[in-house]
Amino acid sequence: MPSFPSSSPKLPSGYRLLRLEAVDSTNAEARRRAAAGEPGPLWVWSARQSAGRGRAGREWRSEHGNLFASLLIGLSCPLSVAGQLALLAGLVAYDTIAKLVDEETRGQLLLKWPNDVLLGGAKVAGMLLESANGEGDKRSVVVIGTGINLAHHPEGLPQPATSLAAHGATPSPVAVLETLAATTDVWLRRWQEGAAFQSIRRAWLDRAGPTGRLLRVRLHNEEAEGLFAGLDSGGALRLLMSDGAERRVAAGDVFFGSR
Repeated sequence: MPSFPSSSPKLPSGYRLLRLEAVDSTNAEARRRAAAGEPGPLWVWSARQSAGRGRAGREWRSEHGNLFASLLIGLSCPLSVAGQLALLAGLVAYDTIAKLVDEETRGQLLLKWPNDVLLGGAKVAGMLLESANGEGDKRSVVVIGTGINLAHHPEGLPQPATSLAAHGATPSPVAVLETLAATTDVWLRRWQEGAAFQSIRRAWLDRAGPTGRLLRVRLHNEEAEGLFAGLDSGGALRLLMSDGAERRVAAGDVFFGSR
């Protein structure tokens, strides 16, 4: 098994790095550190994960050579506002990948609500936002987990996956984490702990493609199908239904439909 990269990424001022050869999941480790009193901001980076997770507890296949990293950060805002980071995380991953690929590949990137990054129509990156521990009405501690398929991607999934290597791009995990950390810092500063969320929302929409695309949304106990009509002011997905009514979705799995 290849060893962990010997070089270390350069992080923005104020951020620290925890490097691990193997872990169950970087999000789980970040949450354990938070429970032990770690205030952040701390990046947790591992060469391998034995129990990587996506949304709703689904497995995130963690092959060596891909990127698995989580940022633990304390915020001076309530969890209800910190939830806006779900959109910001997708924006960060999109911009990170865009900086590491050529122009032709960049043109195939697309954001899918809330924070999946697609490349050529297949998933290349996914994010998982979790609360580490709330500290009251005005403070929150969150973990932003990022998985990017660099060298490998799983086959046979309900939603097709791909990797940067499949598109001819071969950045190292060190270079990707360095870019990810710098891009995260830029967008966190722009977000201003919720004060400038509308700029995040507009930037997300700029990367999501035109409205009118047919979407299928899997909810807790049903499925809904409608046309992508953008996001509401809080970041919820807007669906235009066949009867002309608009439905807003705050949580669910989104799949592109076919006409």
